[in-house]
Amino acid sequence: MTLEITINRATAEDSSHEVAVMVGELLSEIMNVIGVQAFNFDLVETTDRLTNFLSQEKYFVFVARNDDGDAVGFVALYESYALYAEGSFGTIPELYVRPEYRSEQVGSQLISCARSFGTSRGWKRLEVTTPPLPHFDKTLVFYEREGFAVTGGRKLKMTL
Repeated sequence: MTLEITINRATAEDSSHEVAVMVGELLSEIMNVIGVQAFNFDLVETTDRLTNFLSQEKYFVFVARNDDGDAVGFVALYESYALYAEGSFGTIPELYVRPEYRSEQVGSQLISCARSFGTSRGWKRLEVTTPPLPHFDKTLVFYEREGFAVTGGRKLKMTL
């Protein structure tokens, strides 16, 4: 039996809490695998932040739901600008599919939705950073299979 998934754009009113819960699941999964407390997560603060981002259209989120209407995954996007990218482009800061729905094409459907949204906004490209490698080699393989190409470099951060 094929899993029926629907994907809709999230609004601040309808999805902030459930997406924030999945963000917590994503961050916990990454930290459990790498064994480092790399992120701080507070559900209330994350929900409030997401509500604010969505209502100001600083962030775009698409939620995948199963037949019962339960959220099973999401992709988040924001608009970026760079000279090297020839204008505006989209960045995927988070993409998550709950473990029991992986290998069901949910991630592929979310990427397809992100691609269509980016095209509608006139973006030249989508960019994504994987979680730490080699721990998440399967994630890299997934993105390559979806048409992303490794461009080199590493993600660096400086806390302000």
